[in-house]
Amino acid sequence: MVRALTWVLIGVVVYMLVATALSSRGLLPSYVRVSGPITTLHTQRGKVVLDRLARPKRFWRAWGNFGIGIALVVMVGAFLFFIVAAYGVITNPPTASAVNQPRNVLVIPGVNDFLPLSVAPEIVFGLLVGLVVHEGGHGLLCRVEDIEIDSMGLALLTLLPVGAFVEPDEENRERADRGGQTRMFAAGVTNNFAVSIVTFLLLFGPITGAIAPAAGVPVGNTVPGSAAADAGIERGDVITAVEGQPVANESDLDRALANADRRVSLTVTADGQERQVTVQRSLLVTGAIPGVVPGIEVSSTDAPGIVAVNGTEVHTESAFEAALRNRTVATIRTNEGTTATAPMGVYVSRLAENGPLARADAPPNTSMIVTRVGGERIVDATDLQGVLDARQPGEEVSVEAYVNGDRRTYDVTLDAGPQDDGARLGVFLAEGTSGLTTTDLGIDPYPAEQLLSILGGDAARGGGIGGFLLGIVQTLVLPLASVVPGGGAYNFAGFVGPVTNFYTLQGSLSALGGWVFALANVLFWTGWVNIQLAFFNCIPSFPLDGGHILRTTTEAVVSRLPVSEGHNLTGAVTTAVSLTMLASLLLAIFGPQLLG
Repeated sequence: MVRALTWVLIGVVVYMLVATALSSRGLLPSYVRVSGPITTLHTQRGKVVLDRLARPKRFWRAWGNFGIGIALVVMVGAFLFFIVAAYGVITNPPTASAVNQPRNVLVIPGVNDFLPLSVAPEIVFGLLVGLVVHEGGHGLLCRVEDIEIDSMGLALLTLLPVGAFVEPDEENRERADRGGQTRMFAAGVTNNFAVSIVTFLLLFGPITGAIAPAAGVPVGNTVPGSAAADAGIERGDVITAVEGQPVANESDLDRALANADRRVSLTVTADGQERQVTVQRSLLVTGAIPGVVPGIEVSSTDAPGIVAVNGTEVHTESAFEAALRNRTVATIRTNEGTTATAPMGVYVSRLAENGPLARADAPPNTSMIVTRVGGERIVDATDLQGVLDARQPGEEVSVEAYVNGDRRTYDVTLDAGPQDDGARLGVFLAEGTSGLTTTDLGIDPYPAEQLLSILGGDAARGGGIGGFLLGIVQTLVLPLASVVPGGGAYNFAGFVGPVTNFYTLQGSLSALGGWVFALANVLFWTGWVNIQLAFFNCIPSFPLDGGHILRTTTEAVVSRLPVSEGHNLTGAVTTAVSLTMLASLLLAIFGPQLLG
């Protein structure tokens, strides 16, 4: 990424030198102006069109007033958000991560970690649409309020469009009333929000309705050194059958593998081509909580394999579970020649305060390994849930657990679940067995169905306006999903690359073929970019629209106060808010790198 950013900076410097030299020698057309890396294209065309569109003035003024309300709400929200974010950075500096890297503030594909170059055309298109409707809104309301326009045009960072502009005649604008000026400044933001709503309505409706998850298990990634990686299975493949038996989802795959031999034949499809792959499974440890099973550790470069339990060879997850079924303490041998002896059960990281196990005098701040409940063997969280599902709240059961290596037994009275959904023990669990997560195949399934449900606005269906807005928020987070708590392991940048292998087309729009995916990408990124433009321009700081709206609304409030120096008070308020906003914004962006 540093290399990509370096090349971008070199390109900007070269462009700036060449464009400045051409401009100084008068070799550029009069409508082209260069200022450092910024090039602006000016034109007088379009005024006649704006005059015609501005004729229903009452409608546009109502639209502008509606936009003022939206802009003020977003401005106040943005101000409070960045104040709180800056305070959090100062008092509790976050660990530096991809999400708070300064380069990821830039909406530049290939430089921003979350905006891949593969979607650059869609992002640029969305940016152009956003800039045109934004500045078109300013120009339209200028004519509605009888404000003359000196020029309008497009601003480029080298060759990349980064802004559009409408230059109102300053004397005309100053003579316009405050309401007219405020409506003009809010019009661009309002139009960006309107474009986003239209694009998401189309995306949530007919477009994603024509897309369905492909049958099978989509492979998001493979574990290095695993059986799947050794067999040539890779990202973009879809596993559709095991030993000729079709599998529709991950649960089908798990059941088929549990009943299969160690050596298994898989049917795999990719790019419409089907192939047979023979996999020799081996049990690989993909995660281990340090110190729980002494001697077994997993790092980014080393993932040990389990080859035997209590002297019995194991190569699959089902064989591993069977070997542990009758022994609460087991000796595990790895392919590195090391052995580890430890109690094997479900790892409890902590107890719920005043929960059933805590009330039974179990140590509240100490982790433990639960090996039996009601006399039934517990190997992992699935076993524990199965035992609890068969019990009733209020029932008393014995719980066998190992605390710091010592075996203890507790008599526990089970509680009801938070939604009366069965009995609960009051524990917080880790995945796997004794903190070990394993795989005998080595694939990480891609959440194709879950991502499509978000992109299809499932939250919006039946939820009214609130559900629709929630659907938009969830969709906006998709490019950043892997760094959002609970967002999963995969970011979603659209139907690009191998991701399209995970989906099929259905309904009447399927006749368009791959154009459906292209249209979905355009709508997704156009809505995403327009929302970003709208929020950015609502920041209450000059020279953004939010700064101008702050000034006109402050003037309106101050004019009603019994003060003689209203102009000075307006300047003091707007300057203080703008500087506070700017400082908070810079601290929120660069603070994690400086203080973290």
